[in-house]
Amino acid sequence: MSDERKVWFNGELIPWEKATVHIFSHAFSRGSALFEVFAVFPSPGGPVAFRSDLHMRRLWNSAKFLGMELAQTREELEKAVAKTVQANRLNQGYVKIVAFWGIESFANLVPDVKLDMSIFAVPATVDYGDVSKPISACIVKWRKIHPESMPVEAKAAGYYINAMLARREAYQRGFNQGIMLDTQGFVAEGSVEAVFMVKDGVLMTPPLGRILPSVSRQSVLDVARVIGIPAVEKAIKAEDLMTADELFTSCTVVRVLPIGRFENRTMEKAPGPISRQLIKVTDDIIAGRDERFKEWLKPLL
Repeated sequence: MSDERKVWFNGELIPWEKATVHIFSHAFSRGSALFEVFAVFPSPGGPVAFRSDLHMRRLWNSAKFLGMELAQTREELEKAVAKTVQANRLNQGYVKIVAFWGIESFANLVPDVKLDMSIFAVPATVDYGDVSKPISACIVKWRKIHPESMPVEAKAAGYYINAMLARREAYQRGFNQGIMLDTQGFVAEGSVEAVFMVKDGVLMTPPLGRILPSVSRQSVLDVARVIGIPAVEKAIKAEDLMTADELFTSCTVVRVLPIGRFENRTMEKAPGPISRQLIKVTDDIIAGRDERFKEWLKPLL
């Protein structure tokens, strides 16, 4: 069976198997790639992207923070995303944008060229099961990269060695997710997840400045404030998680994922009432049933 998938690469759609880069490239050998991933959902009028405007904004910010330059305008890239989704007949799944230095490089550490650009449309083929079923999480030994070492606001491929180490330790210890602390000892984030806790009816999450400005994190905070759940961004200690009433993580794939076991503590009532409320509202949003958030779903026409 022929592979009919298409990839948008530097202005044109090419066959999936042709979307390659030399292993001597700067991006491959030095990790100099920026990326964004956002969800695509079905709607009566065709596929829609979840908060793609915020992802686009972060992509441009990532380039700015790292001194890189994108070759396309935002409008050009938005049109390219829609074209890629249509070419792959994607109704539900994910779009991944990867901007990178594809030039071959041995000694040139800082190329003075614009980034190559690629867009992938990937079906939602992975079954994550019942997302209300709690997972397990632990604190790992690896610390989140310090913001004075690298700009943590950027979403860059090279950073994810840090995330890989955290996830691997969690797996080795028998947990689903690993939570990193920052270099000051406060809760930062998971490998690809924002971390939330609930205490006495108040939703809490670590503040920006030492973590990625996650679109999923921002969406949870926005929903909470609209539906009347008190929410604060504050420094959280690891021991605070041990006494939380509810714990959950959030990412592009699963917007609210309850934690039922944290370290040696079992959260008997997970998902708790606030987690359940957030799950219901976010499910309604992506299904187009909540008019308050209709602008979050951008038609890919």
